[in-house]
Amino acid sequence: MSVQPAQTEKLPSDFLWGFATASFQIEGSTNADGRGKSWWDDFAKLPGKTLDGRDGDVATDSYNRWEDDLDLLVSYGVNSYRFSLAWSRIIPLGGRNDPVNEAGIQWYSNLIDGLLKRGITPFVTLYHWDLPQALYDRYGGWLGREIVEDYVNYAKICFQRFGDRVKFWLTHNEPWCVSVLGHGRGVFAPGRSSDRTRSPEGDSSTEPWIVGHNLILAHANACKLYREQFKASQGGTIGITLNGDMALPYDDSPENIAAAQHALDVAIGWFADPIYLGDYPEYMKEMLGDRLPRFTPEERAVVLGSSEFYGMNTYTTNLCKAGGDDEFQGKVEYTFTRPDGTQLGTQAHCAWLQDYPEGFRALLNYLYKRYSKPIYVTENGFAVKDENTMPLEQALADHDRVQYFKGNTAAILAAVNEDGVDIRSYFAWSLLDNFEWADGYVTRFGLTYVDYDTQERYPKDSAKFVTQWFKEHVSSAPEPKQDQGPTKEPEHLELPQANGDAAETDSTTTSPTVETADPTSAKKKTKRAPFARFTAYISTFLGI
Repeated sequence: MSVQPAQTEKLPSDFLWGFATASFQIEGSTNADGRGKSWWDDFAKLPGKTLDGRDGDVATDSYNRWEDDLDLLVSYGVNSYRFSLAWSRIIPLGGRNDPVNEAGIQWYSNLIDGLLKRGITPFVTLYHWDLPQALYDRYGGWLGREIVEDYVNYAKICFQRFGDRVKFWLTHNEPWCVSVLGHGRGVFAPGRSSDRTRSPEGDSSTEPWIVGHNLILAHANACKLYREQFKASQGGTIGITLNGDMALPYDDSPENIAAAQHALDVAIGWFADPIYLGDYPEYMKEMLGDRLPRFTPEERAVVLGSSEFYGMNTYTTNLCKAGGDDEFQGKVEYTFTRPDGTQLGTQAHCAWLQDYPEGFRALLNYLYKRYSKPIYVTENGFAVKDENTMPLEQALADHDRVQYFKGNTAAILAAVNEDGVDIRSYFAWSLLDNFEWADGYVTRFGLTYVDYDTQERYPKDSAKFVTQWFKEHVSSAPEPKQDQGPTKEPEHLELPQANGDAAETDSTTTSPTVETADPTSAKKKTKRAPFARFTAYISTFLGI
C-alpha cells in the first residue's frame, strides 16, 4: 500500500495539530503547593522499577518552566497542545469528600489561560495514569467500584473550573496500560502481578479485567455527567483515547489472519467495543469466560455511545502468528520479522517499536470502518535507538524520527484524501524528552531534546520537520463543514470486522505512554469483510 498522497492535497483548516505531554512525565514539583502523592511517586523510587533508578520528582521541571514551554509551542507554530491534569494536584487525597486544592486549580487555570493567550487550543486529559495514592490505600484504586464515584466527582470539578475555556476533553489515556501494565505485568504503578518475583500481591488472571471494567464505567459516567450538566453551556466535546497498534497477519494462512483479529480484539476492542458497539468482543468472552466482568443493562446504556469521537494513540505495527498463551496479546505471538527474514521497519530504542507507515494508514481505516467515529490522533511517536548516549549535536539530527514522521504524516494525508477517513487532529509524542515511566529517562521520545542536568530545551530536526509539514499541509482558508460525522465510507481498504470467522519482540510495555460544534456521528452498521477478501488484501499488502 502506498502512503504517498498527491502534492496538492491538504488537511482541513480546522485540523488540530501540536504536541502531547502528561502531568507526571513533565511537571516535577511533586511536593509543591499542596499536591498529594500519586501512586507513581513512591513506586518510581522502588529499586528496579525504572531502568535508570530515577523518579519523577523533577522530570522536565515544567511546573516551574511552564511559560517557557508555552513559548516553545509558539515558536513551533502549533494550534493545539494536549496535556493532562494531575488528579492529586486538584484533590490531594482524591475522594469525593476530600478537600480541593485551590493552588493546584490555579496552576492549571494559569496554564490554560496562557495557552489561549498564545492562540493555542487546550486539549485536556483528565487521567494519565497518576492516581492519588490515598485512593489506592483506601480501597485498591481501580480495583474498587467506589473509584467510579470519586473519578466522576474529580471530573465534575474540572468541568466546573476549566470547562468555560477547555472544549476538548479526554477521560482516560490508554486504559489498557493501567489495566495490564499496572495490574497484570506489574511494571507500572501500582505494580500488581501474579509474578511473586515482581510483586508480593496481585492476580494477573483476574485483576486487569476488573480494572478495565471500572475504567470503562468511570469514563462513561463522566461523559454522561458532562453531557447532562455542562455540554450545552460550555460547548465542548468529550471522549476517551485508547492505545493500540495495527495487527497484521504474519502470512495469508487462515489461522494467522484470525490471530491478527484476535490481537486487535484485546488491544483495542476490549475498550472500544463496549464504548462504541455496546459489549466486549466475543473472542474475549470466549477466552476469559467468567473472569471477564459483564455490564448490566443499565451500565451498558451509559457506556454505549459515551465517547463522542475515537481518541487514537498508536506507535507501531505487529505481525501476528497464532499461538502463545499471553492473554494480554489475545494468545497471539508478535514479531517484526517477515517470512522472508526482513524486518518490518527501522528499529527504535524500545524493543516493541518499529516504524511502518503502511500499518498506520491501515489502522486508521480499520478504526474508522469499525467504529464510525471521527478520529483524533492524540499520540504518535518514535524513540531513536541509543539517543540518550549520543552527543547533543548527533541527538538533534534525529534522522530515524524524521523518517517516522515523514511516513506517518503522508499516511494521514492519504487516509483523509484518498480513503475518506475523518481525522481531526494529530499530536506528536512528545513535546519534550521526559520521564518515560518504567524506562526512566533512558528512552527519549521528545521532538525537543532536554538536557536533564540544566533543563535546557533544544529543538530536534524532527520538530522542525513536523512543524513545517503541518504549516504546509493544513488549509489556511475556512472550509464549510455541513456534517460533523464521518465524511464517507473508506473506499480503498477492506479490513476484517471484529468477531469475524475464524524473532518476537520482548518488552514489558507496549506504548510509552496508546469536536467541533457537535462531533458525534450516527452509528452505521457495516458488513463484516469476508476473510477470503481480507486474505487477498493482506497478501497484496505485505507482498507475500
